[in-house]
Amino acid sequence: MNGLDILQPAVALMIWTMIMWAWMYATRIPAMNKSPDIEDPAKLVGSTGASLRAKLPEKVSWKADNYNHLHEQPTVFYAVVMALALLDQGGGMNAFLAWIYTGLRITHSLVQVTANKVIVRFVLFALSSLVLIALIFHASIVVFDIHI
Repeated sequence: MNGLDILQPAVALMIWTMIMWAWMYATRIPAMNKSPDIEDPAKLVGSTGASLRAKLPEKVSWKADNYNHLHEQPTVFYAVVMALALLDQGGGMNAFLAWIYTGLRITHSLVQVTANKVIVRFVLFALSSLVLIALIFHASIVVFDIHI
């Protein structure tokens, strides 16, 4: 399964995304029920994340922010992982890099939903971006038949 090894960290990140989804709702729904600014959460109509954010504690909103972040750059990760797996290049270094990316994104999540220190989040995001760039570079070499 060497070429498909890279799918494991991708699936792990998908699982983590669903854990964040559950964590978001496990904190958001009780906060909505307790908020003095929300009379009846069941009657909210047309509310946006931004308008809801103003009515909830910041620590609750951090979970939603992170859940949204897990649907941004990781979509490129999922695409490059699928490309590398289809090209039978999903083992070895590429699988290792994919695990590093996944670990960095999970760590980024944990920082964002707990302490939310921006500089730490930035460093983790920058490092994960560099790993993603390396994966894209490896896919490019194969797809464009570049000989190095």
